[in-house]
Amino acid sequence: MTIWLVFSVVLVASLLLTWVLRRYALSRSLMDIPNGRSSHSVPTPRGGGVAIVLTYLVALVLVALCGWVSWSAAWPLLGAGALIAIVGFLDDHGHIAARWRLLAHFGAAIWALSWMGGLPTVSVIGVELDLGWFGHVLAALYLVWMLNLYNFMDGIDGIASVEAVCACSGACLVYWLTGHQDLMLAPMLLAVAVLGFLYWNFPPARIFMGDAGSGFLGIVIAVLSLQAAWVAPQMLWVWLVLLGVFIVDATFTLVRRLLRGDKVYEAHRSHAYQYASRRVGRHLPVTLAVMAINLFWLLPIAVCIGLGLDGVLGLIVAYVPLVVLAIKFHAGELEYA
Repeated sequence: MTIWLVFSVVLVASLLLTWVLRRYALSRSLMDIPNGRSSHSVPTPRGGGVAIVLTYLVALVLVALCGWVSWSAAWPLLGAGALIAIVGFLDDHGHIAARWRLLAHFGAAIWALSWMGGLPTVSVIGVELDLGWFGHVLAALYLVWMLNLYNFMDGIDGIASVEAVCACSGACLVYWLTGHQDLMLAPMLLAVAVLGFLYWNFPPARIFMGDAGSGFLGIVIAVLSLQAAWVAPQMLWVWLVLLGVFIVDATFTLVRRLLRGDKVYEAHRSHAYQYASRRVGRHLPVTLAVMAINLFWLLPIAVCIGLGLDGVLGLIVAYVPLVVLAIKFHAGELEYA
């Protein structure tokens, strides 16, 4: 069995399984009904992210059995990803109190970090920092925030899928250019699994990802970034740059709402990408704009970091225009703004 065959099977399996899930959702009336907090106007089947979860986890087990990915690298992804997907699936089909979801989120983070050894050494302005136990706490908060912000940013057609494909493919390019080809397989498998789902989720979406899919992508991508940082510290900065659109929009919006005293756990439509989609009246231009920013702005900076540019400097250069865009598109402002 070749790796290209695995990629082909994963792509087709994700594509077909999403179709099956869409048919199932339609038959059981598992629909996302538009309301005042929605960014869509047409009832749409939900739960398609399960296709990403199943195809990726099965493929990961397969490549681990083949010896192409070590089990020590696979277990953090398998355990944390499966737990978050299960909790998200149950929440998609009912309701789980926020405190129990948060408990599961930290449980998944602790599972992953226990396999990885916590937060690796961080390279800051040329200095290697070992933050000890404080670093492990920061790592847990990072994993939990990443899975939640990915959920927050999955609000218009195709945006979460496009972000995952761009970030994972971009990281693989950096790995290839810097001689870390052994890190490429796990993120490339995820990109391929998401591509199969994206066929159905691309604007106008015929099925939504749901919390099971978005939370899964958030935690898996965050774990992949820490695993890469254990191999080469600058790779953490590479991932933070590649995920800049989501990190800046979600974090800027959260901080603004916190400062205003909003109930941040309540649904809202005040992210920059949501304001942008309402301004243009469609989802497609915003999703394509996110793709363009990833490919033509963030990816070149990430490559430069991989090839020797200081990570902190690269992050600042990458994020400043994103903050300007967040301000321009009213991220975190009251929704009538």
